[in-house]
Amino acid sequence: MISSDINVVLPEVVLAVYAMVALLVAVYTTKDKMGGLLVWMTAAVMVVLAFWIGTSGDGATRTAFNGMIIEDSFARFAKVAILLSAAAILVMSEGYMQARGLLRFEYPMLVALSAVGMMIMVSAGDLMALYMGLELQSLALYVVASLRRDSVRSTEAGLKYFFLGALSSGLLLYGASLVYGYAGTTLFSGIISVAQAGQTSLGLLFGIVFLISGLAFKVSAVPFHMWTPDVYEGSPTPITAFFATAPKMAAMALFARVLHDAFGNAVSDWQQIIALLSVLSMFLGAIAAIGQTNIKRLMAFSSIAHMGYALMGLAAGTALGVQAMLVYMAIYVTMNVGTFAFILLMQKDGAPVTDIGALKMYSRNNPARALAMLVLLFSLAGVPPMLGFFGKLYVLQAAYDAGLVWLVVAGMIASVIGAYYYLRIVFYMYFGDDNSDQIDRSGGGGVLAGFLMASALIMVLGIANMFGVEGAAAAAAGALVN
Repeated sequence: MISSDINVVLPEVVLAVYAMVALLVAVYTTKDKMGGLLVWMTAAVMVVLAFWIGTSGDGATRTAFNGMIIEDSFARFAKVAILLSAAAILVMSEGYMQARGLLRFEYPMLVALSAVGMMIMVSAGDLMALYMGLELQSLALYVVASLRRDSVRSTEAGLKYFFLGALSSGLLLYGASLVYGYAGTTLFSGIISVAQAGQTSLGLLFGIVFLISGLAFKVSAVPFHMWTPDVYEGSPTPITAFFATAPKMAAMALFARVLHDAFGNAVSDWQQIIALLSVLSMFLGAIAAIGQTNIKRLMAFSSIAHMGYALMGLAAGTALGVQAMLVYMAIYVTMNVGTFAFILLMQKDGAPVTDIGALKMYSRNNPARALAMLVLLFSLAGVPPMLGFFGKLYVLQAAYDAGLVWLVVAGMIASVIGAYYYLRIVFYMYFGDDNSDQIDRSGGGGVLAGFLMASALIMVLGIANMFGVEGAAAAAAGALVN
């Protein structure tokens, strides 16, 4: 029994053991001098694990530890996205962190342990496994947010994230205790038999609401978004890029896992709650970003809006909705990797530049990078024919098929509003007063430029071919929603 259980969670075990062994080796050897090597080693391990997970699945569903851990196509899809995005951010961050004395050996290990927590989250089949994975991820993120110890803003970001994260954990735990009390079990397979549409007890409904509230914090959904702008702005830029990619994918996948595996028979009880979170997030993210001049804060509100669109897929309550959400999140993560590569390239004499006003006539000095960023911004805005347009089309179609016409209309209006602040950056790069001397003509390294170009190419080439993502998402959704 134990050996079969270990086989199910072997990728998580391998990554956790690697992190602990590397941590011990670094402590007793050259410590921070190993930072750069550990970044590349950790990224390589993550890529190998992603390949292993992506190619080893035969479509079968396996469970471990009496159903506490579930290994299915849905979990495999999410884990591959998490590991690849985490590896990409690690590689992108090496130069930035090294130049600013932040490349301590603990950094890649914290990212690796956070990834272990995310992998447990998306495979959780029990409320206790859910909480264990969520807290393992969160504790590592609290530390990396305040990694720049000599910065007041970074320390403030870490503290805000910690205190508000503790509040969200309390909400989630209270919801879990209510669900356990009224369902008599913490296993999702047991909860789903108790939570039936129209027959769910009032106490269990309150438990669902508190669980959703705790999870909404992790995806920055309104009204649990208040930590996002300050944490995005205060954290070192590579850490902000990490927050915007892998944890978002993990949290959204966990959201889907809880709603469908535990409460899949009571869609009508939670559908309107998710729809409300979706519409609030889309509109607040779209409107609040308009007045932002700091590109990291702008991306924070952009993230809130995009989570609203992803929640629209979940609000459908169908397999098509889950598939749309997964496709949307895969596209979103790819867009953010490229966008933050561009933000990391925004430097003047080695110092980071975050004011979007510095991008005026940027295309004059860096036409290739400006064109790549234009493609990414059009995709983020959902402008056809970029890949981001099709991501939004998927979730809108799923919501429409589920009868949520009002949510579709709201999403289209929010998308039009949100296009303004993306197109404003495009305007700055190609038109207006020449302010291009505020950003260096070159520099930042070929790695960042490579990620920027690759991400932009995917937004174009993916129009004709989604590289297997759509088929994998369909299989993942089918495994989750029977």
